Amino acid sequence: MELEELKELIEILRETDITEIQVEKDGTKIKIKREKLLAPLDMAIHKSAICQDKGVPEPAEETQRLVTITSPIVGTFYRAPSPDTNPFAEIGMKVSKGQVLCIVEAMKLMNEIESDVDGVIVKILVENSQPVEYGEPLFLIEPV
Repeated sequence: MELEELKELIEILRETDITEIQVEKDGTKIKIKREKLLAPLDMAIHKSAICQDKGVPEPAEETQRLVTITSPIVGTFYRAPSPDTNPFAEIGMKVSKGQVLCIVEAMKLMNEIESDVDGVIVKILVENSQPVEYGEPLFLIEPV
């Protein structure tokens, strides 16, 4: 694969919402992956700059009271125990400490991720069947 072709693939990632491309050509496999955490970070910086310009309190002040539930392992995020059942948690749902919020599958083992607090789910940060990293935020919960 030529350098120009690689540059084109990287540019496609940069200009779209695509986060991963895998190409096989002449027996050579290339996989290019963009970390999804960069876009929200850019957006947060942008929001912060807008708030400072307008004298509006930053959203970070508002989110400081929220509890972030993170992935304790690398694996695949699942919102429900199986594709044909309801999700463990929805936005706006009241949850109790110890209640199962999702499953992270790692090496064919299903690991239940539980809430650390009693509260209300404000945001689900990961899409179903998406790979997650250790420490990656999964849910934002407002404690009650």
